[in-house]
Amino acid sequence: MFRCLMIAWLLAAPFLGSTGCQPSHDQEVVVYTALDQGFSEPIFQDFQQQTGIVVRAKFDTESTKSVGLAQAILSEAARPRCDLFWNNEILHTLRLESAGLLDVYFPDVAQQYPAQYRSPTGTWHGFAARARVLIVNTRLIPQADWPHSIHDLGNPRWQGKCGLAKPLFGTTATHAACLFARWGDEQARQFFDRVQENAAILSGNKQVAVSVGTGQLAFGLTDTDDAMVEIERGMPVQIVYPDQHPDGIGTLFIPNTLALVRGGPHPRAARELVDHLLSPQVEERLARGPSAQIPLNRQVDYPARVETPKTIRAMAVDFSQAAAVWETASRYLRDTFSGP
Repeated sequence: MFRCLMIAWLLAAPFLGSTGCQPSHDQEVVVYTALDQGFSEPIFQDFQQQTGIVVRAKFDTESTKSVGLAQAILSEAARPRCDLFWNNEILHTLRLESAGLLDVYFPDVAQQYPAQYRSPTGTWHGFAARARVLIVNTRLIPQADWPHSIHDLGNPRWQGKCGLAKPLFGTTATHAACLFARWGDEQARQFFDRVQENAAILSGNKQVAVSVGTGQLAFGLTDTDDAMVEIERGMPVQIVYPDQHPDGIGTLFIPNTLALVRGGPHPRAARELVDHLLSPQVEERLARGPSAQIPLNRQVDYPARVETPKTIRAMAVDFSQAAAVWETASRYLRDTFSGP
């Protein structure tokens, strides 16, 4: 009898051991995060305090942003290290989806978001949008002369006095892909040829906003979150929402996106973090915070501090088409903007 009990215990031991380790294994989650660390890290800290789940976040540099993080997920495909990709745009999320690297998840809270901001197949969820805007130094340009279109970046009148981030990374890359999808190759190349000859090319959107705020540039193309930081700092800047004239293409709005990585090591904790990030409380916090993100959750009553697709002309865009043309567009952009 004793011998039988010993055999039964030995057979069960591996399973008991693995079960005992499981809670500690799933008490952490690995997140690759393109949203600025100053905006995202406090939210991770709150989640950790509320749940006890440790968030191990990998942040990327301002210059490479979502491209570097997406490339890391691609390179780790055979043995994923990342559980959740918090992208500050959507283009490279869709590229990972096309590569079959994203898992499916349909959180209940997703129903609070408009259908156009979430994947119909449950592979990504958009929230907390930003607009692509012109930031203008009001001391250097009188209001009557403010630029009002992205085409002003290629206007010789502003040569050397305007700027944008290198259009290979982050929301600037997404913007470029959307223009290629909207205009076609020829018109988009002509636009970026003019911009490359006329504008200063900086390492990131934050650097553009800071350069305008300090007067190094008269205006530039950036995101609303970086522009709002300069406004809150009391710098002499204002936001111009481009291309609002009757024939204009409108202002581009880009959501943050969340995507679970297929085969990630902590799936349960990752799903719990997705639920948290898509909550009305987090979207309201991002809207109230210095980044002034635009809430997409219908349950959020807090009024946006910037214009939204409900208040101005938004650029009509097919993000899937933009992702499809990115490989062709990026080859041209790398060749054109290959300088430092």
